Amino acid sequence: MTMMLPMPAQIEIYEQMSTLSTRMVEAARANDWEQLIDLEHAVSSLRETLVNEADISSAKPEEVEKKRHLIQCILRDDAEVRRHTEPWMEHVRSFLSGNARQRQVDQAYGAGG
Repeated sequence: MTMMLPMPAQIEIYEQMSTLSTRMVEAARANDWEQLIDLEHAVSSLRETLVNEADISSAKPEEVEKKRHLIQCILRDDAEVRRHTEPWMEHVRSFLSGNARQRQVDQAYGAGG
C-alpha cells in the first residue's frame, strides 16, 4: 500500500517543480537543450509522484492557495519555455521534412545512391 502525501509534502514538491521550471526557462532562453531535457525529466518524476500519491483530504485553505499559486507559476514558466522551444522545433521539423523530400526525389530519379 502506498503512503499518501499530505498537503505540506505536496507543497514542497510543487516548490521543487517551480524551482526546476524556472531553471527550464533559463535553459530554453540559452538554447541549452540538454539541460532543458534533464530538467524536464526531473519535473516529470516529481509530477508522477504527485499523480500517484497526492492526498487532498486534509488540505487547509492556505495550503490550497499556496498550491494554486505554485501551479500558476509553473504554467507561466511552461508557456515561456514553449515560446523558446516551438520555433526551434518547427525548424527541426522543416529540416527533417526537407531531408525526407530530398530522399524521395533521389529515389524517384535514381540519384544519390
